[in-house]
Amino acid sequence: MTEPCDLSATEARLLIGARRLSPVELLRSFVQRVETVDHAVNAIVARDFEAAQVAAKKAEAAVMAGQELGLLHGLPIGVKDLEDTKDLRTTYGSAKFTDHLPVADQNLVADIRRAGGIILGKTNTSEFGLAANACNEVYGATGNPFDPVKAVGGSSGGSAAALATGMVPLATGSELGGSLRNSAAFCGVVGMRPTPGLVPSEKRQLGALSLSSLGPMARSVADLALLLSAIARHERQDMLGFPSAKIERIEPADLGMLRIAFSHDLGFAPTSQAVRDLFAKRNRRLAPLFAVADNAAPDCSGADEIFCILRAVSFLAAFGATYRICPDQLGAAVRANVEEGMHYSAEQVAGALAAQTLLYQRWQKFFDRYDLLITPSVTIQPRHWTEPYPTEIDGKPTRSSYDWVALTYAVTIVGHPAISLPLGTDADGMPFGIQLIGKRHGDTKLLQAALALEFFCALEPDLAPPVPNIAALASAPALRNAARA
Repeated sequence: MTEPCDLSATEARLLIGARRLSPVELLRSFVQRVETVDHAVNAIVARDFEAAQVAAKKAEAAVMAGQELGLLHGLPIGVKDLEDTKDLRTTYGSAKFTDHLPVADQNLVADIRRAGGIILGKTNTSEFGLAANACNEVYGATGNPFDPVKAVGGSSGGSAAALATGMVPLATGSELGGSLRNSAAFCGVVGMRPTPGLVPSEKRQLGALSLSSLGPMARSVADLALLLSAIARHERQDMLGFPSAKIERIEPADLGMLRIAFSHDLGFAPTSQAVRDLFAKRNRRLAPLFAVADNAAPDCSGADEIFCILRAVSFLAAFGATYRICPDQLGAAVRANVEEGMHYSAEQVAGALAAQTLLYQRWQKFFDRYDLLITPSVTIQPRHWTEPYPTEIDGKPTRSSYDWVALTYAVTIVGHPAISLPLGTDADGMPFGIQLIGKRHGDTKLLQAALALEFFCALEPDLAPPVPNIAALASAPALRNAARA
């Protein structure tokens, strides 16, 4: 018999609305799953089950009283530990904030609560979302549910691992260069970077710069769309917000009407041969589904330098004041990025912004010809979590600590929406994901295409989303002690 925690979010929400599933019963199932497997992966790092139980009882009472229910009514949610939750420990992955208790919810969290969501706990991340894995001095590392010694990606890895193991049905994520997508790919779940501004953020330091993004993570496209529907809205305080920021009911697209481009490296990313081979095999299976399926990519010339400069400037904007006044509140990696931002001249920053504009324009011309661009989600498959970042790919040294996410940060630069969709596993049983990239502001059509593609792949055993061995995780040793050793 299926445990309530193994239901999809959309199924659970329908059952709650029909009075066939109690929010209290549902929460109890998720709490039991956390207590059964989290020791093996260390994903839910701050918990407040008592407050969640109170909220679940209120949600149940609302159902029985016939009250109007929100989109997420009664659904437990995991919140990334970069996002403030009132009276629930929020560390940002920093030892300097070990005991931090926010006095108010971040707007994203408040929107989730208004939609009826129940905050089950906080999910692990890297310090201020900087590193390539969900690992920090406060909580240690998060292990991959398919092999706990391997990485979950960063910095939304805690959310991805919690979803894969059924500890939450929905979770929040955020990214600068690709964390929503690389973490989802490493853990066999779905993650989406929406068009900037669709999910508003009051924490955006550079209002007109679209690098940072909040977004949903889930176990399926339908569940992802459910969470996105609850958090997408127009917010005038966000300079990138737009009045039509709303997600309606998602119906699957007719794939046979779509023009698709496939690219294993976007012309510049250091994609490993293993990922190229996995991607090529998927392409051969997927290409017949579409009206047009070409091997093509937009001209991404200058993407590396653009991202390098604008990324550093973003860290300077976010942490420059703290660096000048209390540098010891920042870890070494954060300080190094702030210092890099200080190094660039106004002329270099202006050049990067101008190059970004030209890159964006080239992408728009490319999407005049295609409806969707498909790439691998990540240039590599999961490695050991002790590796701070890949220093080499296929024996060739990487150029930076973030070179391995080039396939996602190219999309970040131009501000297009993108979804990481799981497509089976590699020979070692580790999840493999592809990145679906849509037109800017074409989030709904992107979701429709992803929903249809997910349906097709679910019919093919070797392309279906992988599921970790819960029984094996339950008997596995605790990862947290190993992570701190």
